[in-house]
Amino acid sequence: MIDAALRRRFQAALGPHSVLHDPLQLRTYECDGLTGFRQIPALVLLPRSTEEVAAAVSLCAEAGIPFVARGAGTGLSGGAVPLADGVVISLARMRRVLEFDPDDRRMVLEPGVSNAHISRLAAPHGLYYAPDPSSQTVCTIGGNVAENSGGAHCVKYGFTVHHVRALRVVLPDGSIVGLGGDAPETAGPDLCGLFIGSEGTLGIATEITVRLLRTPECVRTLVADFPSVEQAGDAVSEIMAGGIVPAAVEMLDALAIEACESAVEAGYSLDTAAALVVELDGHEAECEEQFERVAAVCRTHGTTKIRIAAGPEERARIWKGRKAAFAAVGRISPDYLVQDGVVPRTRLAEALRRIEGMSRADGLRVANVFHAGDGNLHPLVLFDEKAGEGERAEQLSRNIAEMCVELGGSLSGEHGIGLDKACSMPRMFGETDLAVMHRLRTAFDPEGLANPGKVLPTPRLCGERPGPYRPHPLEAAGVIERW
Repeated sequence: MIDAALRRRFQAALGPHSVLHDPLQLRTYECDGLTGFRQIPALVLLPRSTEEVAAAVSLCAEAGIPFVARGAGTGLSGGAVPLADGVVISLARMRRVLEFDPDDRRMVLEPGVSNAHISRLAAPHGLYYAPDPSSQTVCTIGGNVAENSGGAHCVKYGFTVHHVRALRVVLPDGSIVGLGGDAPETAGPDLCGLFIGSEGTLGIATEITVRLLRTPECVRTLVADFPSVEQAGDAVSEIMAGGIVPAAVEMLDALAIEACESAVEAGYSLDTAAALVVELDGHEAECEEQFERVAAVCRTHGTTKIRIAAGPEERARIWKGRKAAFAAVGRISPDYLVQDGVVPRTRLAEALRRIEGMSRADGLRVANVFHAGDGNLHPLVLFDEKAGEGERAEQLSRNIAEMCVELGGSLSGEHGIGLDKACSMPRMFGETDLAVMHRLRTAFDPEGLANPGKVLPTPRLCGERPGPYRPHPLEAAGVIERW
């Protein structure tokens, strides 16, 4: 319980304007990008430095108060949903670039720096930061570390974990430690790699050292239309099997294309069943040779049109369409859920056929837009909450994620598990696996204060669904009553 005395202690440690307790201000922090899960926290803290984060966490540890770290709130798995009796530690004010060494191609950042801002700062030196989530203009590097975010170019360049050299972390007891280092390899277990993707359950990253890449000499981008999603999926499989590693391979189906064109007019064909966005980069000669091979594969699998970006402006327009897809779906549906699962590339076509069948069976539309190069699906389940379709949409979304596991894939590629898929974890992991994860988490956080109730299934989570109250069927029938 956070009483007035404890609130004053937080204010003394952080400053009076860094502790929010007004109910209207707190409501801003009640959910992340997965808006079906909502909870108003008791307090929101806005530290400005590692030391202030440590002071806030130390007070939480002393009082036994659970805390949830929050970046820009763009997460899509409910990972930043607060607890009613807990605090949110927002890192939005920690936006400094602490070091930048172009020669060593490294940058040290506070967690509130946006993903896209890193590349903007590095561009004049011929450098950029490779992971590029669709929300990169607003999502923060701290959130990227929490979720191990990827993006369109992860098929060639990997995820956040492949581009972070070191972390400075506040552990759940308030102590400050360093993980990783500037050397390519460090002695002992890879604690930096362990922390990345832990979704705020092991502590809070307050300084992040990232590695930067040289801007490619040549970039070529095309959009290929296909008469079916199966043909587009087969083209992806052959491109990858041929030894070509594109910088990005993205797929959109007709419904996703409709939404994108409605939002940004990126120039996608509205009369096609599916479109592939393929981008190659590297040395000019290699890039050109592989580009011709990709086009040939697309023609072999029945492409009806190939559009080649004539320059940087057209390339930016193509990517603007793809990266606007999630938000754009709001133009064709009052409500939607974004799912995130992975299947083997060789089973892409099968997965898409099954999603189509599940969509028809449940009477709900599903728009597909995903990182086809590594089999990372992002089906968007469209529904109308006012028409009573919410529960059906949630079940369909969950069924799609669990289907990915059935096909030999994963529950999540980059959005994390959070609240959304914690109850599905036993579909992918056995009891021993989950027990080991719990023991590891307990080693960092023995009191269970860091983002509790996320990632690992618990009886409370799986028995009670956070979010808007929905009456039990027996209550609706008048058999039982709520009290």
